[in-house]
Amino acid sequence: MKRTLTSILMALTLLPAGADETDKHQTTDKKVQPSHDIEIKTFTQGLNQPWGMTFLPDGRLLVTEKAGRLRIIDISGVASKPIEGVPPVNTKGQGGLLDVVLDPNYADNQTIYFSYAKLEKDESQSRTAVAKAQLQGNNLSNVRQIWQQAQSHRAGYHYGSRLVFDRDGYLFITLGDRGNKEEVQDLSTHFGKVVRIDTNGKPAPDNPFLNQASALPDIYSYGHRNIQGAFLHPKTGVLWGNEHGPRGGDEINEIKSGNNYGWPVITYGINYNGTPITDKTAMEGMEQPVHYWDPSIATSGMLIYTGDAFPNWQGDVFTGALKLMHLNRVKLDANNKVVAEERLLLDQKQRIRAIEQGPKGHIYVTTDNSEGQILKISPAQ
Repeated sequence: MKRTLTSILMALTLLPAGADETDKHQTTDKKVQPSHDIEIKTFTQGLNQPWGMTFLPDGRLLVTEKAGRLRIIDISGVASKPIEGVPPVNTKGQGGLLDVVLDPNYADNQTIYFSYAKLEKDESQSRTAVAKAQLQGNNLSNVRQIWQQAQSHRAGYHYGSRLVFDRDGYLFITLGDRGNKEEVQDLSTHFGKVVRIDTNGKPAPDNPFLNQASALPDIYSYGHRNIQGAFLHPKTGVLWGNEHGPRGGDEINEIKSGNNYGWPVITYGINYNGTPITDKTAMEGMEQPVHYWDPSIATSGMLIYTGDAFPNWQGDVFTGALKLMHLNRVKLDANNKVVAEERLLLDQKQRIRAIEQGPKGHIYVTTDNSEGQILKISPAQ
């Protein structure tokens, strides 16, 4: 399938001068610079809930499927047979084979890292885990689990689980609250945390709580509900993440060492049944989001664009929307204040899960269903 269209500013968001933190979702009909004419092409189809993807140095795509399969998509869009050697995963609920990234020295060591819901002996329990392996042809070798959540839980949701390497070669792992929000503020658990480890699973030596006896040493930040999209800012090197909120209250955050992002003490959302979670949206010592959505768009993958294919989009934050079925684009000014928002791919009517920038600056997204696709977004010819 292939079509050309002019993308339209569907949900424009501007902050008036002097806006405070509570103005981050206000809308206006003022116009900004025009967006790009784009072409959308189905690059690959027939994938079962593709969850994570990353480009290999030769331009091929490495893609996870929630059901526990890992595939390589060649440059023409043809998917390989499932790669052998992937460990068993727990696929109940939101579990499965989740994100995948390349080692910073992949060209030399052919090592990849992937996150998954670990299959426990007691199948009613599960936890997020991360393994590393060498990719050799269509096989994984030297597969080794390097990290797992300290606590398992019965809930089959809120695994978080995006993987991002920082500039020093340490690996961020984002973790959801697993429905156990009472322990998100507790530094002795991994619920609702971001952790930072080395490539063997040990805590990074400059982690903020390394020498705090009551805290897990791999914790980097806390107070998160469910980060399903994360990206290292190309200019600052700071981790950014999008927070999948409850009913309302999805967020974009700058995630910094030792910071508390407030869940569930502060939130812009409410319970799914309409009852309040808290009466607070701000509190001293807890971070405010760069941007939030109310109503919720159901955030997923994330990209901060740096390519030349779409000059007007450089530095913009892209977020997958599951519930509202679009690719969300947020434009920021030099002070990281939101000046505009655009909703792309609305005509596709697809849940957007993962987002990657291709070698030529084109954007690739996965659709979240049993006949999942990878869509390629290019400048219109």
